[in-house]
Amino acid sequence: MGRLFKVFIILIFFALIGIQFIEIERINPPVVGDLQAPPQVKEILKKSCYDCHSNETKWPWYSYVAPVSWFVANDVEQGRKHLNFSDWEKYSSRKKEESKKEIWEEVRDDKMPMGIYTLMHPASKLDITQKNIIKNWASGQIL
Repeated sequence: MGRLFKVFIILIFFALIGIQFIEIERINPPVVGDLQAPPQVKEILKKSCYDCHSNETKWPWYSYVAPVSWFVANDVEQGRKHLNFSDWEKYSSRKKEESKKEIWEEVRDDKMPMGIYTLMHPASKLDITQKNIIKNWASGQIL
């Protein structure tokens, strides 16, 4: 191993240590208007969606290890910005209906929950029964 390569490895090591001291925001703001839904729907959404799409995020151990923590915090921030079940009851009726339609489309197309999330949280992966429950709720068949 060349001397330059060893220096490079040492620099990478210290950089990885150093970035651990860069603080990121991991907060859970107050829940102001949580989703009111049938228990079976709420259970599925809590298990598979709430970590990124609510103010009730459970921050796992890897969300404290840079650089992974940066990606997790960004995913949560973007998820909440796009759809936040903790603000659901503040949404207009139209926005709720549009959101339900979009939720179903994302679930139907296997875009949500995201693959990287289900990799670390296998229980969040939706089976066909759970998908049908979401579909029926989104279409108004379950109130």
